[in-house]
Amino acid sequence: MKRYKLAPLCGVMLAALISCGCAKLKARDQLNKGVAAYRNAQFQAAIEHFKQAISLDPTLLNAKLYLATAYSQQYVSGGQSEENIKIAKQTIAAFEDVLQMDPNNTTALASIGQMYYNLQDFDKAKEYQRRRLQVEPNNPEPYYWVGVIDWGICFKNDGELRADLRLNIPNASGEFPPLPEKARAGLEEKNGALVDEALDALQKAIQMKPNDFDTMSYLNLMYRQKADLEKDPKARAADIKAANDWTQKALNVRKGQAGSSGG
Repeated sequence: MKRYKLAPLCGVMLAALISCGCAKLKARDQLNKGVAAYRNAQFQAAIEHFKQAISLDPTLLNAKLYLATAYSQQYVSGGQSEENIKIAKQTIAAFEDVLQMDPNNTTALASIGQMYYNLQDFDKAKEYQRRRLQVEPNNPEPYYWVGVIDWGICFKNDGELRADLRLNIPNASGEFPPLPEKARAGLEEKNGALVDEALDALQKAIQMKPNDFDTMSYLNLMYRQKADLEKDPKARAADIKAANDWTQKALNVRKGQAGSSGG
């Protein structure tokens, strides 16, 4: 009698397994269709396929990654329209969904960090780059981005102060005049720790990836920010020299790259 009673239950379980298997197959089919649309730059169609895939199989990580990436392709860098900001937030939310399944997914961490940077939410952008560093400490890219983000904050603070003081016009050598002591001290309080962090991060990035033009360029920019914080004129001059040295190194790298491609 017990065997007969178990038979309907086994039948239900088998039907559920078959249904689950069919849903997963359909999800894979939707994923493949989405990938094909994505590769043809048909991003809206791709998004619908990826959504269907996730609905059929919420554990399909690749579908979630592709969905978030498809959203990001619709974002226009620098655009401030409501629609563009909405797309940015959709992109972040979709990549956060990836992190729910895979907390150390470096693609998601990097993409969220980049999107927050585009939105000029520098604190959030740096938070995600720091999370990347915990996962991949030997990757120069997150170190580079920490430096870039810190420079963005410092440059804004410095620029606003110089504009208020009308000291934002460079001399014949292209250098800005030193700040008055009170203004310098106030700026040092705001930017000091950021400058130190940025220079440390960029130095680590250039050690891992020597001859990187972009990293050298930001080392130049950060030494100029450091120069504005120096009370001692000799220290300021040393920072400006370091900035000019990094500019020259970057130019040499660019010339070398041009020569290699031309040859």
